[in-house]
Amino acid sequence: MKANAESLIEYLGGFISESKKQTIEKVLANRTRFITVVLEDIYQPQNASAVIRTCDCFGIQDLHVIENTNEYTLNPNVAQGSSKWVSIVRYNHSESNNTEECLDTLENEGYRLYGTSPSRSDIEIDQIEFEHKMAFMFGTELSGLSGMARQRACHVVRIPMYGFTESFNLSVSVALCLQTLVKKMRFSAINWQLSEQEKQVIRLKWYRKSVKHAAILERFFFDGK
Repeated sequence: MKANAESLIEYLGGFISESKKQTIEKVLANRTRFITVVLEDIYQPQNASAVIRTCDCFGIQDLHVIENTNEYTLNPNVAQGSSKWVSIVRYNHSESNNTEECLDTLENEGYRLYGTSPSRSDIEIDQIEFEHKMAFMFGTELSGLSGMARQRACHVVRIPMYGFTESFNLSVSVALCLQTLVKKMRFSAINWQLSEQEKQVIRLKWYRKSVKHAAILERFFFDGK
């Protein structure tokens, strides 16, 4: 299977310009799963789309989306194609608590959970220590995180604010948190980059998204073997 993946990447790479392949390698080298973002019941397409774009810009590979009551929809004019490059993991089973499923999954993968709140918090975003993989949870635009998400968080963090307005909007909050966290992460001594195996899996996904009629070409590739 590994040999097939490597051969398929080489084959599809023949339909991608060298410039594009170099860009893919540069982006892969700067991608991380050490930090991930969780959105719980976001309902505004503009916010949802802006968060994906922000994750891509800051090199965050995974975005976890919880859909208990609100379906996660995108505005392509805002996302500007970023959903092609970010791995979106959706939790939307009708007969289960999707928040619980998402948080269990992340904890089993070694993530420490952090809630975000403009009012109730015990630390500010720049006080976080980089000792474990971290998942930052953002709640719905109206009421914030659910009680379960807040209870499961090891800390509730806030972004410092100095004006009359009580909070930033969702997409701005995510951007400010990631700007602080990613800069601190990249200057730390932790191993935040993707493994070679992870890069290979993502490389194949991105090659498929970069080649027109990739599915047809892939069938030709395997039929000819």
